[in-house]
Amino acid sequence: MQVSIPYNKNEQVLLSIDDELLLGIYEPNAIPSLGAQEALLQELGDTMDTFLEGASSVLVIINDATRPTPTRSMLSALLPCFEKAGISDANLMLLVATGAHRPVKEDELDQLLGPYKERLSPRLVSHEAKDEKSLARIGVTRNGTPILLNKLLFAYDRIVVTGSVEPHYFAGFTGGRKAFLPGIAGYETIVANHKLAVNDAARSLALEGNPVHEDMMDALSHIKAPVFSLMTVLDKEQNVVAATGGDIVESFMKAVAIARRVFCVPISRKADIVVSIAKFPMDINLYQSQKAIDNGALAVKDGGTLILVSACREGIGDQEFADLLGSCSSPDQALQAIEKTYKLGYHKAAKMASVCKRMKVLAYTKLTDCQVASLFLEPVSDLQAALDGAIAEAKAKGIEKPSIILLPDGCVTVPSL
Repeated sequence: MQVSIPYNKNEQVLLSIDDELLLGIYEPNAIPSLGAQEALLQELGDTMDTFLEGASSVLVIINDATRPTPTRSMLSALLPCFEKAGISDANLMLLVATGAHRPVKEDELDQLLGPYKERLSPRLVSHEAKDEKSLARIGVTRNGTPILLNKLLFAYDRIVVTGSVEPHYFAGFTGGRKAFLPGIAGYETIVANHKLAVNDAARSLALEGNPVHEDMMDALSHIKAPVFSLMTVLDKEQNVVAATGGDIVESFMKAVAIARRVFCVPISRKADIVVSIAKFPMDINLYQSQKAIDNGALAVKDGGTLILVSACREGIGDQEFADLLGSCSSPDQALQAIEKTYKLGYHKAAKMASVCKRMKVLAYTKLTDCQVASLFLEPVSDLQAALDGAIAEAKAKGIEKPSIILLPDGCVTVPSL
């Protein structure tokens, strides 16, 4: 059969797969989608009116452009609420929760703000984790993580957090508490929290016992400002299947329950070969696309082959991550180096090295061959040839009919046996 593989923002790559070898094409489960406005307005209802009573200013925390969160639809639902409460645009601020990512670019404002770009872009600021003057220190978590958060959090009467909830390869799930840590946290805070990701308990779908999630929740408990959370769960087409609003913990946990139904996909057995695609916008760089590697690896037999498909439009994406892997001659050496010292990005390097110890990983990207090879991946320029080569290699090992699994949205599809 021929399958059309999404690549870059608007490209497609055709891939021929023998029906006899294909175990399945696994995507997030189909759940009836709602109209975004209908779902969001239903969750806001009278609750938002009550939340805004007596307020004269609002800070809205939004995701950056690496996330598929329907921010513009959320703004369409929220702005009338603010107007009804008598809150003018002059007393409204949008804070982009970039974490340690780069600030939002001008050409990304259309994606985030849509029809509100001209009106709201003067009221938008990107969080900058390394700008110490913009941060306030409010405490320390039980794990010893210093809690530094953007000062804007304390300059407004009410805080509205927006986001989307989906599996996250070491925090368990995105959304909710992640708006604050790492979203608007200081670099020192993010480093301390993400260092916990090298723990085996820090994995996709796991919350209880996950040290990264628990540290985030601990940091959240130090925030005393009034917070209203509006979370969405999206389907494979990035349509809204659910929205949850209100208390940040309650809305997050409700969204998690729905996200498990959408993104956790049962497979009958592991495959010899898995093709995992990082779709736009998660294909921005390898650092973000690594989620597709981690999820895809869950479906690969030991000694098998994982093929990553990602444009990596802006390169590798994290210099520390690249420098560590590039300085080591093997995955084992990288893991040993991470045990001795930690920098932000090393958690991803540890996950990458662990996967590459267990299987061969090929990468179909726009990166240079040297960039790809420095990360323990094998660069490929022809996706069909890469798949055919993996099949031939498996057959040479005595596997008569090498099995194949395809994950068209590998960053958020979590295979489970």
